[in-house]
Amino acid sequence: ELAETAKAQPNLTLRQQLELHRENASCASCHRTMDQLGFGIENFDAIGRWRETDASQPLDTRGELPGGGGSFTGPIELTAVLRSKQCEFGECLAEKMLTYALGRGLEFYDRCATAKIVKSLKEREFKFSVLVTEIVKSEPFRMRRGEETQTPEKH
Repeated sequence: ELAETAKAQPNLTLRQQLELHRENASCASCHRTMDQLGFGIENFDAIGRWRETDASQPLDTRGELPGGGGSFTGPIELTAVLRSKQCEFGECLAEKMLTYALGRGLEFYDRCATAKIVKSLKEREFKFSVLVTEIVKSEPFRMRRGEETQTPEKH
């Protein structure tokens, strides 16, 4: 739908397109939350170049973290808000990355591994390399079951 909006109204900024997109209730349920974070990094285009305009209009990089977690304008303020919530951010990031690495949702029995990953992140200044290393070393990742394969029957 977003691509159709962009074609039909090429002079709209991405933010304006997303506002139209959120008019669809099924889209709004997720986009209402995640679009806010994206607005904070809108100064970066699709390949990471800095920009000040979109569709020849000044960028509106205002956003707000979900649940009243703080408002920001642009990537520097977004970074500051996230840094002020390092523990929550680290925990959320660890959970999402472990979910991705495992290829499944987290279960109650993954809590110990998640807590250990978060503890290591806190001790080592929330470095991304620590996150990746701790996930790979975690029991759920190492003990992950592979896909079941069917072997051909022998005749």
